Amino acid sequence: MTTFTAEHHNTPGDGPLVAFMSALFAGKWIWDQPFGALAAAGRPVLRTNEAICAIDAKVAGSIERLGDAFLESCDEAGVGEVVVCANSLGGLVAIDLAGRFPDRVRGIVVSGAPGLSTEPDVGLSMDRRGSVKLATDQFRERMLSALFHGEPLFTEEQILATGELLATGPAMVAMARSLRATRTYRVPDGLDKVRCPSLYVWGRHDRMTPVQPWQDLVARYQDTEFVTVDDCGHIPMVERGDDYTRRLLEFLDRVAG
Repeated sequence: MTTFTAEHHNTPGDGPLVAFMSALFAGKWIWDQPFGALAAAGRPVLRTNEAICAIDAKVAGSIERLGDAFLESCDEAGVGEVVVCANSLGGLVAIDLAGRFPDRVRGIVVSGAPGLSTEPDVGLSMDRRGSVKLATDQFRERMLSALFHGEPLFTEEQILATGELLATGPAMVAMARSLRATRTYRVPDGLDKVRCPSLYVWGRHDRMTPVQPWQDLVARYQDTEFVTVDDCGHIPMVERGDDYTRRLLEFLDRVAG
């Protein structure tokens, strides 16, 4: 049994699978726009269902184990080569997978990855034992403000579901371990191992993971493209879904044909 469950369409198909990884707090719904557009166009696609903090904490606390679990979901769908699309924590997983599986990962599309800047205050705090505490009276306002540049686009149902998930003990442990993993992952070392074409799509007004450190670092590497999305925060596939999908399709045409 795989750690993640997944939804997939048009598999196996011609060309590599476009695989979308869910984020730390949010499940498959952050990919509704690009996933639906590619599936309707007949491209083989897959997205994991669960938020990272909803799976086993031992897996959630390791960039490498998260990548292995993600590929297991692709294996279940019966596909080999993949283009990995990921946001936030998942972006580090995509980079790590590309370095470890160069014969399988045909390309990566990364947005809002952590690891190069100080995290903003979003109403979360860690105690001395490394556990995460959720300041519920602050979390909603601060988190939405950090995620979006304009009006928050999560539905009330999605916000409530996320809050309920984060209020559970196992999810809090998984989140604490995930956050530690992002703080210890050495981004330049990971990028040094990437050989596949890479697209970085960043919201110009991303407060969670600011543009400039990543733009400066990525420029040092060959076969990489860094684009910024205007009027957008941390989640371009939600806040500017049409723009994100257009750029993704252009990348896929170049990488996968």
